[in-house]
Amino acid sequence: MLRPAKPDNEAERLAALRATRLLDSPPDQAFDDLVRLATTLAGTGRGAVTLVDADRQWFKARYGFDTEQTPRDESFCAHAILEPRRLMLVEDTLRDARFVDHPAVTGELGVRFYAGVPLLDGEGLPLGSLCVFDDRPGTLSGSQAEALRALARQAAHLIELRRAARELDRHMRDRDWYEQQLTQYSDLLEQQNADLAEQTRTDPLTGLPNRRAYAVALAAAIERAEREGLPLSVALLDLDHFKTINDVNGHAEGDRVLAEVAALLKSHFAGAGMAARYGGEEFAVLVPDATLEQARLQCEFLRQGIAVLPIGIVVSGSIGVAQYRPGETPGELVARADHALYRAKNAGRDRVEVDEGH
Repeated sequence: MLRPAKPDNEAERLAALRATRLLDSPPDQAFDDLVRLATTLAGTGRGAVTLVDADRQWFKARYGFDTEQTPRDESFCAHAILEPRRLMLVEDTLRDARFVDHPAVTGELGVRFYAGVPLLDGEGLPLGSLCVFDDRPGTLSGSQAEALRALARQAAHLIELRRAARELDRHMRDRDWYEQQLTQYSDLLEQQNADLAEQTRTDPLTGLPNRRAYAVALAAAIERAEREGLPLSVALLDLDHFKTINDVNGHAEGDRVLAEVAALLKSHFAGAGMAARYGGEEFAVLVPDATLEQARLQCEFLRQGIAVLPIGIVVSGSIGVAQYRPGETPGELVARADHALYRAKNAGRDRVEVDEGH
């Protein structure tokens, strides 16, 4: 095991860390939420917000394991802070000389994959990291890596906000100054919360809205259709034989196919609807102000566009379409579109079917 070196500015870094007064502090839901979101985005079973002290690594938040702290010499994050502007990615610890005989690798945790982004204070000093890890080798796509960096920035902002809150307490006698600072940091926190909310509504691989965001948009579209008496249609698209694409070409190529289809969906429904990644290789489409026939024609053009994507892999899609009926719930509407999709697949795939439910 290669013990991590210490940064050249270690004394300054430790002073900044201790000024946060976060070491050995009680659990904080905001940090716990960031870790849970990071593990979800990365698809790992474990994650943490770590603070690297003089001789130990202490976990401000953790998910998937119970350890509260470890010796600094056994800390992956102590390696990560040595390059504070970079994401540290270890795809397989057994292929990395620094960690092949590391206690976290050979012991109960069995760490095989690690990714960590240093947490920088306002002066750029690394206090610790936001990290995710798993007991299987892995990697991060470009969008996953960028999302992890974004969450690390959120964690660093939270640290600054906690420190600022204590400073504000010290200056309560100066009311004008206190109110000015409180407004400034409240605005910052509101913006960070808005950024986090946006991340929870977006699929990191394709950049499309996710299933949660689609559900919200569909509910709003139904309210409008009821209120204004306008037509509304939805569609579900499933890429045919996608497991075979992954098995034959590899998951990286499968991800590329999903991203290309998502780009086609974005352009196809720009300004005239909404497309979302519904899960796996399935996409959902919202087509407001469109009758069943109008939506079917749009989806037929979409199906043809998928078939001629210039990506070097033969891809096709099956699509089910349904039009909203007054009084129908979102779940009932989507279920009818799903029924139509099921018929499209049973009829040979690479086709559009509609549910004309009477």
